[in-house]
Amino acid sequence: MFLTIGTVKKTITILVFSFVFYSCTPSPEKQIWQKGNLHTHSFWSDGNDFPEMIIQWYKKNDYQFIALSDHNTIADQEQWYPLSEKDFENNVLEKYIASYGDWVETKTDSSKVLVRLKTFDEYRSKLEDPKRFLIIKSEEVTSSYKNKPIHINVTNIQEKIEPVKGNSVVEVMQKTLDFVHEQRKKLGVPMFAHINHPNFGYGIHTEDMKKLNGERFFELYNGHPAVNNTGNEEYDSTEIMWDLINIHYLEQGKPLLYGIATDDSHHYHTLSPNLSNTGRGWVMVASDKLDAPSLIDAMEKGEFYASTGISLEKYTVSDHQISLALLPEEGVNYEISFIGYKMGAEGVQILKKIQDTEGAYTFEDDDLFVRVKITSDAPKDSPPQTKEIKQAWTQPVLNKK
Repeated sequence: MFLTIGTVKKTITILVFSFVFYSCTPSPEKQIWQKGNLHTHSFWSDGNDFPEMIIQWYKKNDYQFIALSDHNTIADQEQWYPLSEKDFENNVLEKYIASYGDWVETKTDSSKVLVRLKTFDEYRSKLEDPKRFLIIKSEEVTSSYKNKPIHINVTNIQEKIEPVKGNSVVEVMQKTLDFVHEQRKKLGVPMFAHINHPNFGYGIHTEDMKKLNGERFFELYNGHPAVNNTGNEEYDSTEIMWDLINIHYLEQGKPLLYGIATDDSHHYHTLSPNLSNTGRGWVMVASDKLDAPSLIDAMEKGEFYASTGISLEKYTVSDHQISLALLPEEGVNYEISFIGYKMGAEGVQILKKIQDTEGAYTFEDDDLFVRVKITSDAPKDSPPQTKEIKQAWTQPVLNKK
């Protein structure tokens, strides 16, 4: 059975086996998962709450790290936010004062109430908890080309990157990626870019992403209701896009692209399938240490999975096999699909399917890369009205057998 992803070249040269291969190999007995969201918005751009209130939600809901990725800012200057009528309806100031008291700074100007937004350094010093909760500096570099939105998050950014202009979607994306790589090299600080919601406004096509150099991550799942994860008759779903890009990257000798899940949260006062709420998508990173360099190192090795509600107890990769075990919910049924791309094939293929809470797949000689998708019959928690089910995806692994 083949997934419908179109025709690709059938000749894969031996160079694919010369890739630097990383596997998720922490000891199953000691495997520690760090839960985090890498796409979040606050009053610093178009979110509807204060950074501290948003961070507080994630901290209380068993996340270990968060990145506030507001549009074209790293929250490092003085900023006074004028409260809107909607903000007063949401009682944002009352809630903020109730939680933080004298920490809150307000003033009145021309009949408007303004609140000083705390900078990244301020809210991090207030809410970060060493070894328990990490706050990572981020920016959503927000550009466009001919009204096509091009948004790229930069995790652990240190210096603001301005929106990029170019003569095509690909040029805008590549220039942004190049700025990230230059900053990382210049400062010696680990950071990475990820392509946000490619189907938002259908601004970024599969063919665009195939042409990129140096891109390792993209949003396989984004919780905003307007991002069109599933595509339509004309545009690929993000999952189909993922496989097509990786087949192409394999042929070109590029490292494989990894898929992440995010909230892209903007709305914190009303739960609705029509709003972008918290708790919809996240990454689980296999890392003993809770610091940005360790998390980024693990993610660049593919030692993480994306989830919308399914948790893994363990996930290991050896030279010959992928194995995993879930942390199942009572009364929920699961299906584990091992999906791979074989030499000479026209597309990815379901290699093995199991209705169970654990499973393994042994690589065959003609497997080129394999990933795992886990689905359930449980509806997502946030919001309860959504028709989506809980899912999880591991990263594609190159077969070095």
